[in-house]
Amino acid sequence: MYRRPCLPVVILAVLSLTLFPSRGFGQPISPSRLKSPSVDVPPDWLTPAESTSFRQTPRYHETVAFSRRLAQSSRWIDYQTFGTSPEGRELPLLIVSTDQAFTPQAARATGKLVVLVQNCIHAGECAGKDASFMLLRDMVITRTRAGLLDNVILVVIPIFNVDGHERFSPYSRINQNGPEVMGWRTTSRNLNLNRDYMKADAVETRAWLALWNAWRPDLHFDNHTTDGGDWQYDITFASDTYQSAAPQVAKWLEGTLYAGLFRVLKADGHVPMFYFWMVDSKDPSKGIRSSGFGPRFATGYASIRNRPSILVETHMLKPYRTRVIGHYNIMLHTLELLNQDAGSLRQAVRRADESTAALGAAHDSERRLPIGLERTDESIPLTFQGYAYHRELSPISGDVRIIYDNTKPVEIETVYYSGTKVSKEINPPLAYIIPPQWTEAIELAQAHGLRCRRLIEPISAEFESYRFTDVTFPKRSYESRFLPKYQTESIVEKRTYLPGSVVVPLDQPDAKVAVHLLEPEARDSLVAWGFFNAIFEQKEYGEHYVLEELAHTMLEADPELRKEFEERVRTDREFASSPRARLQFFYKRSPYWDERMNVYPIARITKPIDAKTERM
Repeated sequence: MYRRPCLPVVILAVLSLTLFPSRGFGQPISPSRLKSPSVDVPPDWLTPAESTSFRQTPRYHETVAFSRRLAQSSRWIDYQTFGTSPEGRELPLLIVSTDQAFTPQAARATGKLVVLVQNCIHAGECAGKDASFMLLRDMVITRTRAGLLDNVILVVIPIFNVDGHERFSPYSRINQNGPEVMGWRTTSRNLNLNRDYMKADAVETRAWLALWNAWRPDLHFDNHTTDGGDWQYDITFASDTYQSAAPQVAKWLEGTLYAGLFRVLKADGHVPMFYFWMVDSKDPSKGIRSSGFGPRFATGYASIRNRPSILVETHMLKPYRTRVIGHYNIMLHTLELLNQDAGSLRQAVRRADESTAALGAAHDSERRLPIGLERTDESIPLTFQGYAYHRELSPISGDVRIIYDNTKPVEIETVYYSGTKVSKEINPPLAYIIPPQWTEAIELAQAHGLRCRRLIEPISAEFESYRFTDVTFPKRSYESRFLPKYQTESIVEKRTYLPGSVVVPLDQPDAKVAVHLLEPEARDSLVAWGFFNAIFEQKEYGEHYVLEELAHTMLEADPELRKEFEERVRTDREFASSPRARLQFFYKRSPYWDERMNVYPIARITKPIDAKTERM
């Protein structure tokens, strides 16, 4: 049901026929010759970026002012906010609808597709914001693009990371060619929002989740600017079409969106490519790679909610004008496609939701759901559109450095790696059950919009769960959290769950979110993000002189234990040299040991249970 090929055949066809026919473009088109896609714009309706010849991007207050002006000047657009940042700034939002369907309920009643456009998650990467303003102006003011709203309602976030946006400086992004001054990558709490979708530590992320839950968009744009090497490609994009994606949505992306986008973007004068990075940052000839997205990222998160998310990465070294036009054009052409054929996407996401909800309808011990992918060496030949370069030993770093000459386009014969395989899969249960004391897990399940029920009477039964072994912690935090590493063992044991425990059933369209949150071996699970670190901590202990007596008693009573201990001392030098480890050997095998340590408190429900619950 959820199996997908390692390198989708349709992508190979797109690459072969659209990107590099006859193994190359011939003479590449120069993005510097891109024409502005906006026409017949009154001077007083030039965006802040256009009015400065794309040297500048507007500050937060200027962005809000332009947003409000759009709303005041057209009955098709409404200015709203969807939260408040830690520094007290409101998160701006624009709803665009010819039906004036400015609420989720009104939007659903129209039957139109809902598209969520997200800008400035990394606030220094602001080209999407300025492109969105141009496109909205062309829709609702000049109405040269009004047809894009025939079958679509837009929900536009001009700035997601508003606090980072106002850490305004010409020194925010050393890799980026303009604008003159821009915002910072992370929030005021130094969190990267594009690593926060599952753990949702940031208040901005919690606000975004509430927005998503209310609107349930059919398609999502996430506008960025790359870091990386120098090449001719001025716009790259990607979506999740790998094994973890809903097959119906992946098929729509591969069969409907990709080929059309490449064709029209090339006709516009762009040099497009799938989003990638170099295998060796100092040698383009060694190939490029692309692979799947975990749900910590916007693109991967939308995927586990059965929606296509288009990650757009314009190239950091291209002129700011080129980057803004690139974002404008990819949004323009995607909306054109949606208006021509709204039904195919609507059908794809509906079927994906139905298939996902069926996970919890009845337990099937043979069903498998991927929760982890790894890259493979599967590749195809590629004529890479790069620039001339040479390498030399740097007297500064002492390392080899690469030096590009972007006045000399070259074609480099290399390979494109984008194969993946499933590295971890699970048999999905009917539901999960969370004890009431693990409030953060319960709050996050609700923040992600999962339908939950609360026990109103205790229940005792045999449950599946996990025990952890080989637990280690890093020396440094990542995104403010210490992420444990561990192995898991499946266990079945009798447990009692008290009133207030929360059942998360999988018979719902967002069941894969529950799985990725609550299965410990999922890379972005709550366990992996450190929400359950307390279960790995030993709280009771024995004094050495007490454990010495315990060990003597146990050895005298159990010859097999004596044999095991002596063998361990003989063969394990580290163990033999550690008095603490030798005494812990006995403590862990005694009835005094904490039976809950390293045991997952959340259980998997694989058989129907007779439990009285209430809606939350």
